[in-house]
Amino acid sequence: MSSNRRDFIKKTALGAVGATLVSNSVNAMTAKSYSKIIGANDRINVAIQGLGRRYGSYMRPIYDKKNNIELSYLCDVMKSQRDKAAKAVKENSHHKPKLENDIRKIINDKDVDAIFMATPDHWHAPGACMAVAAGKHVYLEKPCSHNLKEGELLIAYQKKYGKHIQMGNQQRSSAQSQEIINDIHNGIIGDVYNAIAFYTSKRGRVQNQIETAPPEGLDWELFQGPAPRRPYTDDTWNYNWHWYGWDYGTAEMGNNATHELDIARWALDAKYPEHVEVKSGKFHYKDDGWEMYDTMEATFRFGGNRTIQWDGRSRNGYDKYGAGRGTIIYGSEGSVFIDRDGYKLYDLKGKLIRENIIPGLENGNALGGGGALTRAHTLNFFDAIRGKAPLTSPIDQGVISQTLTHYANIASRIDQSFDVDENTGRIYNRDAMKLWSRTYEPGWEIKPV
Repeated sequence: MSSNRRDFIKKTALGAVGATLVSNSVNAMTAKSYSKIIGANDRINVAIQGLGRRYGSYMRPIYDKKNNIELSYLCDVMKSQRDKAAKAVKENSHHKPKLENDIRKIINDKDVDAIFMATPDHWHAPGACMAVAAGKHVYLEKPCSHNLKEGELLIAYQKKYGKHIQMGNQQRSSAQSQEIINDIHNGIIGDVYNAIAFYTSKRGRVQNQIETAPPEGLDWELFQGPAPRRPYTDDTWNYNWHWYGWDYGTAEMGNNATHELDIARWALDAKYPEHVEVKSGKFHYKDDGWEMYDTMEATFRFGGNRTIQWDGRSRNGYDKYGAGRGTIIYGSEGSVFIDRDGYKLYDLKGKLIRENIIPGLENGNALGGGGALTRAHTLNFFDAIRGKAPLTSPIDQGVISQTLTHYANIASRIDQSFDVDENTGRIYNRDAMKLWSRTYEPGWEIKPV
């Protein structure tokens, strides 16, 4: 039955359903029996890897029976996360998913059609590449990659295996963002020349790392996965992996700048920059365990005298721009402010001439986010699998936006500005190119295709 269902979904995407279903045997069935077979064939079996702060934002469209989704697996390397998620699913739906700590077992299950990957950053690209090679579609949370090489590999795997990879930069599914960016591309503010993307947060002190035994229920070996092995330090697994060095996280650029820089690049209709320069540092709670910059200003210069600027302040809550996060687009005839709630359009004198705001569409700075935009993004993923719509954030576009965050991180780490080939994205700097990829735990490397 699983092969029939898989063929059905594939042929639906090709517009050939009628030819495969109309037969004498089907015509002889009752309407009720026929509808059950159609429902089984059209059903998408999904798994979720990573049961921390993000997974709950996918659940409403998964629970909704009209979407015909079967939640087959809940996967996490921490037992308490699996148990907590299983309890929530039981209370809220008809689903009875299996619990698993090793995503590789799920990838090998031929009945699974799609996987949501909401793990720490270092797992994203390796997990996605394994999944599409095994015939799965992937909803891949940001950042889509831990380094620039992984972005190249993601695109190569997607092209070779032909599976959908939806990047989880959910503002691409905002009707307001789509509307105003289309207007920008059609000249509503004239020639666009600059975008300022920003993020402000009030993150506090982070405990200093202390080597200790992994917490009960944590599969530390699988948590590390593709990363080089090291002893566990308290409290790495519970979000602090973002700030404890470069083994697992991508700092605030990969964590949050991904979203706003994607909107900025989309609005400017830009690809790779010509030059990258960064000013960054750790300026708050200087004696704590945070090992990354907590403040960054980055400038990306593009052809046509266009720039994107990033202003990120992770641990200073002053709202310099009057909002916690967003993107300002400047054109020769006006400007636009865009965030997750919508947009405001201004003329050249700064007068508000149009707005489309719906407050609370998506949690702004709250850990885990979630809301209407993630639901729309998830539904678009399901529609793409069924051949009903193109992806709103296909991985080839997601990778380009992600390069900006990697360029900034590299410039910060080597404390140098550098030029970039605007056609290929390659960096004209030997020190920077040393960070194009990373060191993997032997046996976990992503194989070229």
